[in-house]
Amino acid sequence: MTTATNTPTSRPAPAVGASHLRVEGRDKVTGAARYAADHPADGLAHGWIVLSTVARGRIRSVDDAPVLALPGVLAVLHHGNAPRLKEDFVGTFGPDATTRILQHDRVPHMGWPVACVVAETPEQAREAAEALTVGYDTEPHDVRLRPDHPGSYPPEATAMGPGSTDKGDVAAELAASDAVVDAWYTTPEEHHNPMEPHAAMARWDDGRLEVVDSTQGAYATARDLAQLLGLDPDAVRLRSEHVGGGFGSKAQARPHVVLAAMAATVLGRPVRIALTRQQMFSLIGHRSATVQHVRLGAGPDGRLRALEHTALSATSTVREFVEPSAAYGRSMYDASGHRTVHRVLPLDVPTPTYMRAPGEAPGSFALECALDELAERCGLDPLVLRARNEPAAGPVSGLPFAGRRLTDCFTEGARRFGWAGRDPRPGVRRDGRWLVGTGTAASSFFTGAFPATATATAHPDGTFTVRIAAADIGTGARTALTQLAADALEVAPDRVRVLIADSDFGDAWVAGGSMGTRSWGWAVRLAAADLRERLTPGADIPAGGLTVRASTEEAVRALAAYERHAYGAQFAEVAVDPGTGEVRVRRMLGVFAAGRIVNPLTARNQLTGGMVWGLSMALHEEAVRDTASGGLVNADLAGYHVAAHADVPAIEVHWLDDPDPDDPVGIKGIGEIGTVGSAAAVANAVWHATGVRHRDLPIRPDRVLTGAAAPVEGDRAGHR
Repeated sequence: MTTATNTPTSRPAPAVGASHLRVEGRDKVTGAARYAADHPADGLAHGWIVLSTVARGRIRSVDDAPVLALPGVLAVLHHGNAPRLKEDFVGTFGPDATTRILQHDRVPHMGWPVACVVAETPEQAREAAEALTVGYDTEPHDVRLRPDHPGSYPPEATAMGPGSTDKGDVAAELAASDAVVDAWYTTPEEHHNPMEPHAAMARWDDGRLEVVDSTQGAYATARDLAQLLGLDPDAVRLRSEHVGGGFGSKAQARPHVVLAAMAATVLGRPVRIALTRQQMFSLIGHRSATVQHVRLGAGPDGRLRALEHTALSATSTVREFVEPSAAYGRSMYDASGHRTVHRVLPLDVPTPTYMRAPGEAPGSFALECALDELAERCGLDPLVLRARNEPAAGPVSGLPFAGRRLTDCFTEGARRFGWAGRDPRPGVRRDGRWLVGTGTAASSFFTGAFPATATATAHPDGTFTVRIAAADIGTGARTALTQLAADALEVAPDRVRVLIADSDFGDAWVAGGSMGTRSWGWAVRLAAADLRERLTPGADIPAGGLTVRASTEEAVRALAAYERHAYGAQFAEVAVDPGTGEVRVRRMLGVFAAGRIVNPLTARNQLTGGMVWGLSMALHEEAVRDTASGGLVNADLAGYHVAAHADVPAIEVHWLDDPDPDDPVGIKGIGEIGTVGSAAAVANAVWHATGVRHRDLPIRPDRVLTGAAAPVEGDRAGHR
């Protein structure tokens, strides 16, 4: 027994709210931090995934004999010999047939996994995979998203609630409106492209499957993997200590980790599979293209009478996924006639998935641009129009707001941006050859929480260890949790060590939906506070430490029903060259009300990164799918352009205090709010600079030169 030194005589300054360097920063910049593809293992073999070269059909043959004779080749897994997976798999995010890899001869899209070659070295595996001959019986395919397609249908639900909502009489309210906007908007297929490609290593150790994976949720992925393989949940341990970005693409079990586990089982030795950048364009999901129809009607004062938002997105024939774009307006703007509708179209494409601000990112582009058009027709400043349409309660739900400082965000943003005195006329401001304009848009993202379990341990040397199966995907979550634990323990952060991303630590929500730090922090604070109460000055602590375990299951389930959201106001200034069509964003500013900010340093990083994402969405990102082959023509970072350093202007981020009253810390979440509305602010600024509305993203130079809309398959007018 050792005398405790855990309880200080004086409480240190609060850690929450203070800027704090990342606790793992030194490891990352020195290379000591190990990512999924960095972990070594004795006898490690390497797998390479073979992808289908046709968009639809069946596998006729897999000629693996010549490949098995190549140097170093250990196995060729395919649908004829691969281990069987559970047929009725229901994972963390529901039924998911995309995990049924190498279980049948069906090819649902270009880039579907049809085999996995395992060899002694990655070079041998790749060479053998490229030499493998796979025969197909092809069938006609369809990859075109168009509103007149007879195969589209209304889904029952989306990740953001019901598939459709209806209040009042939209048609009557539109007919009675003094100003009407009736416009179509499109966004293209977009891809996550985190810096770290997906990778996993699996091995069996004393009857237990040990996995290292690049995942946003160690606990969830481990449970899903166990279910797929027909194992007891405790028979799988998964770790993901460092993750180089995810944006939603690493939130669920992906082919690489499933195949690594299957290969390790077949061979009885460790197997690693790392995806290439090109493979990620078909294996990890993407944001579906959307076609959105917005109709707004308002009185002479700009108050909305009608709001109708219809959104069509693509899904695959394997699993339904709905991009919930129309849901954005359900909590933002009220109208007597209020309708939101989603439709989804199954196509022969990879299954879309969650991508930073799913629904809100493309949905805010359409609705916030439509509101800008309405402001123009009403002769109102866009800020005035939005202020006049502030709802007193949830427009669809009728629930009270758990804090809503959207108008305050616009007021503060306008002051900082210099909005006052802005000439509302488009195309009148010049700077040499450049046309200059400014635009604005609102942003909103829901705030949620999931149950989590955490443990806190006091050690005899006066330090503490906190364990929780959280994930730090570059957001600074590990640092924020350290600060939260330190405050609850009333000690300095350097006395706290936070261990994360190990499925053995217990249930914890994935790093997704801007709910990670909120959900984990609640559990960490509860465990740390409980431990603090059990510590007595001068008392002895066992050599093995004193540990407290806490769960937020009951507290989260007991949360009252409110409209819980973070909010923001986005501003952008652009310069447009009418001779070349080039658009340059000169400056952006965002003001957010996103709960209590735990670490201003990493929070600013998150919000700035989200705004850069919106800039990239507005001007650059566009995956082009070839209708003839069914595949992408730009499945790499040479053809799929994301905003680079030269594209990013001075970005200013500020926030207002707006804590959630029901959260013990007041956290709301900041991972996605920065993206929402930023593309619309840029698009609205381009209109202000040129006088031409661009309702189709990205705003490419050729579109600026022609002033033309992007072609949409089918007759838009026939779907109004």
